[in-house]
Amino acid sequence: MNMHPLFPELPARLGRLGELAMDLWWSWNHQARAVFRTLDYTLWRATAHNPVLMLHQIDRTRLDRAAADPAFLAVYDQALAQLDRARSAESTWWTERCGHVPHRPVAYFSAEFAIHQSLPIYAGGLGVLAGDHCKEAGDLGLPFVGIGFMYPQGYFRQRVTADRQEEDYVSLSWENAPVEPASTPDGRDCVIAVPLGNRTVLVQVWRVRLGRTKLYLLDTNLEENAPWDRELSARLYGGDRETRVQQEIILGIGGVRALRALGTDPAVWHLNEGHAAFVVLQRIREHLDQGWQFSDALAEVRRTTVFTTHTPVPAGHDAFPFHMVETHLAGCWGSLGEFREDFLALGRHDNGSGTLFNMTALAIRSTGSTNAVSAVHRDVTERMWKPLWEETPGVLKPVTSVTNGIHLPTWVGAELARLLDHHAPEWRDRHDEPGLWDAILAVPDAEIWEMRQALRTALFSFIRERMRLRWTEGVSAPRVVSGGTLLDPHALTLGFARRFTGYKRPELIFHDPERLAAILNATRTPVQIVFAGKAHPADESGKHALQGVIRRASDPLFGGRIAFVDDYDLHVAHYFVQGCDVWLNNPRKPLEASGTSGMKASVNGVLHLSIGDGWWAEGFTGSNGWLVDPGTHTDDHDAQDAADAEALYRLLEEQVVPAFYDRDEHDVPTRWVRMVKEAIRTVSPTFSTRRMVKEYVERMYVPAFEQAAASR
Repeated sequence: MNMHPLFPELPARLGRLGELAMDLWWSWNHQARAVFRTLDYTLWRATAHNPVLMLHQIDRTRLDRAAADPAFLAVYDQALAQLDRARSAESTWWTERCGHVPHRPVAYFSAEFAIHQSLPIYAGGLGVLAGDHCKEAGDLGLPFVGIGFMYPQGYFRQRVTADRQEEDYVSLSWENAPVEPASTPDGRDCVIAVPLGNRTVLVQVWRVRLGRTKLYLLDTNLEENAPWDRELSARLYGGDRETRVQQEIILGIGGVRALRALGTDPAVWHLNEGHAAFVVLQRIREHLDQGWQFSDALAEVRRTTVFTTHTPVPAGHDAFPFHMVETHLAGCWGSLGEFREDFLALGRHDNGSGTLFNMTALAIRSTGSTNAVSAVHRDVTERMWKPLWEETPGVLKPVTSVTNGIHLPTWVGAELARLLDHHAPEWRDRHDEPGLWDAILAVPDAEIWEMRQALRTALFSFIRERMRLRWTEGVSAPRVVSGGTLLDPHALTLGFARRFTGYKRPELIFHDPERLAAILNATRTPVQIVFAGKAHPADESGKHALQGVIRRASDPLFGGRIAFVDDYDLHVAHYFVQGCDVWLNNPRKPLEASGTSGMKASVNGVLHLSIGDGWWAEGFTGSNGWLVDPGTHTDDHDAQDAADAEALYRLLEEQVVPAFYDRDEHDVPTRWVRMVKEAIRTVSPTFSTRRMVKEYVERMYVPAFEQAAASR
């Protein structure tokens, strides 16, 4: 019998099934997913693809039957063999490329990580990027650990009434999540102490398994802590500025202390956004405790620290009054105390609304390299932080860019994956090689179209089932209608799914309602739009835009061709980026840092229809989607909105809709399929995390590794 503490009743022949369920590596391995799909497909769907929950609910007779089924056991054994290989450190890209550097890990700090919907500790794109980075690092064999928060209440669950968003915070069911206590080298649960103000907060460390990669999550919800301290890690981006600065102290200072307690000695420290910048305080203090001078300690930290910024607007960067920072750092100074002013000066910045302690300024001044996440974002970031470069000549380097990517094994739809397995069987191992993707051009148009039809069918099946469940939960009939029950599974479908906030302009397409209604309700060429996304609870403009879209979805003018799907998360995202026909993206330029959802759509053959901002400024080739470009740019927002909306309508009327409905004698839209092939061929290798992580390794990690080795 299996003795896994969570699953003690597994048949002996399936003794490692619990181990497989608890390692989220399964979520991007098709063989491992097949184990759980085959075991009980109905339960697999009912649990939103959560195998931990499955194993708590599955009937023992089904397990016994699987343990005696040779076909199932063959799939199971193959998955375990692949898991063992995925955990091995031998014969990886990293060992071949970087065998000369010390085998000490990269420590990657982020406020959120999106790995799978069964672990809801993410809000949006930043978390998805961090999760994809961790997955790819493991696939390539990098020694790599992630550090974040174990939010017991996660991000909010969205409920939509007739005209508004409501937020529910639901406590995580720990026994149904793929997380376990992290252990120190002597086998004890890892609990560390973090000074916070005039008190000490205890922090438990949890571990998430990701094949080769380890992800450690910090949690203050311990009985020994005061009630208000137990709440510090309760919610992602919850609370006020006081809460935020305390969370960031725990992430930075506590994260370093946790790694030390776990016996982990990173060679490179990667800060994903300014939230983690207090890492440098703890590391400088460690060097001072060893007798270093402040300037030498800071120089050493710079040599071995990498910083990535994702935020293209000044207001989006965390900044706090100095008195607030000093109050909460009161117990953290130690040997750094006499250099307190030197440290605080690293964060001093005036963005036009007064001088504050700015976390991004701290990160830029105390790290050796700063990168933006697209070429356009690099230019924006250079302009935004130009005073920092100018005031410290010869010390700081101007910002560079590493354009974001997506983890292809996670985001490629099953139907497309099967097609690629047949026509380009090495794609899983070589998907950053552009030449490999030329094979898609030789795939018969009918096969491509059949794949796209299947992915769209899956989207509409998901939408109908979700609204059926909402009906059983008591939502109103109008809400069931506006949730997508009237959609046509054969009509051209545009998708808009992302965080609802002002600069993303979710209502731009409604600029001229009558013109849009004519496009949507055309008898022979109908078009429909499905929306999804959350507005931050404190973002009133985002909430207003979301309310506007919900009202449009109920407006008879649009004939039931507008829908809003609630509670957008990773699970919903997979259906959207695979099943829509067109991915609509119309941010106010240049405020889109990257926009990785469009990459996910394009690699599945969903054609991108976007403003030339973020990654699309690099990705658009003229034949792999459409560029919304009115040819004018003005600071008058109303005028720009009107120009962008006009360009968008014209593209829909003159290019997008005709290409979709122009069919050959076999009802295949050959012009459309040609663009689908180009989207898959051009976006997949260039905008993958395989390319991205290799770029980080070559340009940032290896130089930092070599600096770390030289300083020892």
